Amino acid sequence: MTDPHAEGDGWSCYLAPGVEELLLDPAVAPALFGAILAATVAINEHQGDVPGHTASEKWPQQRRLPLGPGGVLGVAEYVVVAEANPPHCVLTRVQLY
Repeated sequence: MTDPHAEGDGWSCYLAPGVEELLLDPAVAPALFGAILAATVAINEHQGDVPGHTASEKWPQQRRLPLGPGGVLGVAEYVVVAEANPPHCVLTRVQLY
C-alpha cells in the first residue's frame, strides 16, 4: 500500500453542490471556469497545501485561494480532510469579485 502523504500522490478535490452548479452555468465566463478548474488541479497536486493559500486561524483546515491573476476573479474556499481515508479536499465555495 502506498503512503497517501507521499510526494507526488495527489488528493481528490470534490466539489460542493453550489460550486458544481456554478461550473454548469453556461453564463460563467471561460476565464472563471478555467481558474476554478486550475484551482482544483493545484489543490490535488499539492494535497491541499497550495502555494499562496491562506488559512483560518480557528480552523486551519479551511483554506482560501485567489482565482485568476492576482485574485482578480475572486476566491476559492476549500477544506482539507487529511484525516479521511483516503485524504481529500472539498472545494466548498467560490466568492466572485
